[in-house]
Amino acid sequence: MIINQWVPAAHRGDAIGDSARVVRDMLRRRGYQSDLFALTIDDDLRQDVRPFADPAARLGDVTIFHFALPSPMTQAFASAPGVRVLQYHNITPAAFFAPYDPQLFRLAALGRDELGSLVGHVHLALGDSDFNRQELEALGFTPTGVLPIAVDTARITDAPRRPALDKILGDGLINVLFVGRIAPNKRIEDHIRLAELYKRNVDSYYRFIFVGRYDGVPRYYAQIRALISEFQMLPDRFWFTGPVPTEDLGAFYRWADVYVSLSEHEGFCVPLVEAMAADVPVLAYAAGAVPETLGGAGVLFAPKDLEFAAETLGLLVYDRALRERVLEGQRRRLQDFTPAALDARLGDVLGRITA
Repeated sequence: MIINQWVPAAHRGDAIGDSARVVRDMLRRRGYQSDLFALTIDDDLRQDVRPFADPAARLGDVTIFHFALPSPMTQAFASAPGVRVLQYHNITPAAFFAPYDPQLFRLAALGRDELGSLVGHVHLALGDSDFNRQELEALGFTPTGVLPIAVDTARITDAPRRPALDKILGDGLINVLFVGRIAPNKRIEDHIRLAELYKRNVDSYYRFIFVGRYDGVPRYYAQIRALISEFQMLPDRFWFTGPVPTEDLGAFYRWADVYVSLSEHEGFCVPLVEAMAADVPVLAYAAGAVPETLGGAGVLFAPKDLEFAAETLGLLVYDRALRERVLEGQRRRLQDFTPAALDARLGDVLGRITA
């Protein structure tokens, strides 16, 4: 049996493409013929991922289409031969972009409409979280299921040392980490407000680090910078690194004292799993799929009381007994994301497909 996967873009370090390559390798170990096809492919992946223009892309007995943005793949998938399996990785609601970027607003709205166009054209619709599965079900997809993202935690835990960066990050300041694009749904402005409350009520020896693209929504990023100035905070206490190599990302996790997520919409949130793998305690606002991904681990809070969050952040930094209890819970939860656990979930999905 041939089980192929389609992904609009194959970029190294991108959670969706990386996960699809892991699933492809698991399928091959199970004895299936399997390839991954993409519209755009990084140069260093061209020997590993095949172009979508290759006629072999349409020859699968089963085609798994990873959907996270509108693309020409959607229409092709609706009429692809064989069994069609949709894997939905979530689209940020367009309303988050409305005040900042009309083009991104349009793209998100178009993506949601394009997703809806697949209702009635797939044999199985999977979310990478139950949060996403429920969204599929609400749109009318049936049957539905869940197949989590395969998170390559080894790229974090096995990353080589970066002596120069290690020296800077180990200067005695408390490192509060966020990983992800600087986008309105991530509520980075709440991180800045949290920093102000932390400085005022807990400790002035802090550094907030934001690893990820900050040029995607320029007006939003400008608003964040303006807020830092408004609070008259030290600019060097806020690092916006942009995308970084894996080696640097490993160093940022290694030196993080706490990982903080204040996002108001997440379909899965891979950095939560990476933080748990790096043994960094997680403090997160309970929104979207965040509670599901943490699965009882970390420290969740709701409603969004930033004074409470600042106090809790201080406890996670300085209360060693609490910190260790949180880390123990995260280590247990991490077992649900091992390759063996994912392979078992993949086996359940294959059973449904072949049945």
